[in-house]
Amino acid sequence: MLTSEKLNQYLSNVLPKSNILTGLEERYAYSQDALNTPEIKNIAGAVVFVENIEQIQAVVKLAAKHKIPVVCRGAGTNVVGACIPENNGIILNFSKMNKILEINPANMTARVQAGVVVGDLQKEVEKFGLCYPPDPSNLAVSTIGGSIAQASAGAKAFKYGSTKDYVLDLTVVMADGSILKTGSSTIKNATGYNLSTLFVGSEGTLGIVVEATLKLIPKPETRIVMMSYFDSVDASIQAVNSIIEHKITPATIDFMDRNAIQTVEDFKGAGLLTNKECALIIEVDGLACAVDYQKNIIEKILVNYGAAEIQISGSDDEYDRIWSARRASMAACTRLKPNVTTDDLVVPRENLAKLVSGVREICEKYGLTVCMVGHVGDGSVHPQIPIDYNDAEEYSRFKRAKSEIYKLTAKLGGLLSGEHGIGMLKREAIGLVINETALDYMRQIKKTFDPENILNPYKIF
Repeated sequence: MLTSEKLNQYLSNVLPKSNILTGLEERYAYSQDALNTPEIKNIAGAVVFVENIEQIQAVVKLAAKHKIPVVCRGAGTNVVGACIPENNGIILNFSKMNKILEINPANMTARVQAGVVVGDLQKEVEKFGLCYPPDPSNLAVSTIGGSIAQASAGAKAFKYGSTKDYVLDLTVVMADGSILKTGSSTIKNATGYNLSTLFVGSEGTLGIVVEATLKLIPKPETRIVMMSYFDSVDASIQAVNSIIEHKITPATIDFMDRNAIQTVEDFKGAGLLTNKECALIIEVDGLACAVDYQKNIIEKILVNYGAAEIQISGSDDEYDRIWSARRASMAACTRLKPNVTTDDLVVPRENLAKLVSGVREICEKYGLTVCMVGHVGDGSVHPQIPIDYNDAEEYSRFKRAKSEIYKLTAKLGGLLSGEHGIGMLKREAIGLVINETALDYMRQIKKTFDPENILNPYKIF
């Protein structure tokens, strides 16, 4: 195995020494992400802070020559081990490549470097009356490059789609150091294969995304968020179906189960009702006259399906209070045990109630607490399980529960990830939901793009 000292020597020939970290503590810190399970003991050989495309090309060419793995890292907020090195190698850190290169109001596009923070981009384009809709829950820190790598989505995917729907063009450094452009700044593109989509969700295994041209939309004139409480998950989903049948497309249809509501209320004191089975968080946006019209219809539907109380934001502060409660669910879970895991399951919406009840039953069977939040409109659920990794017996129960949860998801016609990715966490289970023929073609694509397997090796499968 290449030593860290030798790797440092190689890197110093192509990069300023100030851009390279080789200390043990430094390498350890950047070799982790939000997965953080007990099995992870891998440490990169070096961490490199790249500042431009030329530096990335130099590192990749060096890596290709010496067969050194290269793992890209944005903010490290992914929860599937997607940016953890598995066999030494180089961590490419993009925190210095964080420039918004262009916002073009005429084209309604933005061209950005991979290290741009999603929330920062949203704030900047709003100054031009525009909007970048994808909103992962950690948008205050998560990066565009990471969002592209993991095909992230967020609460507004029901109406606006996910990251893949906003990528028009990518600049990618390939495994041999060459540059690939995948598209253009045009909204339409029927010219050859859609290579942009191929890279979205590839978790850095096919190439290194360094720049992206993203589609923007007009910023909605206004928005409101409604929070309502139900005595059953079934009733809440029936209410959602009725809203859709009335030809209303909310920006967001999220939910929290009773454990999530209670845990967040204990954490924040947000004024949530804690005696109900679940809550819906519904956001409506658009022209003010249309928002008011839709709000009235939705309110009647919620009452008709037994909503106990309906809270409607009447100001930005009230809007932020409701959403901060929803987004605080994982942080709140950390109060219950030293560690907390979250997952990302997606099923056809008609099977969502079965998934929620099934996950609860499995966790009860293995003596685990679970707090569930998710996106009802997408059929997406995030089971958050507080756990103590130092308790070997509890961790063993947790792993058995996870296995059963994945099998349940497959049985309900679902997938193991709707917006978090596969990484190293779920690769052993991917065969439950993707057939062998499809996996074989994926492996062939990987080998075509990265014949020496140096780009984030052994992720996904």
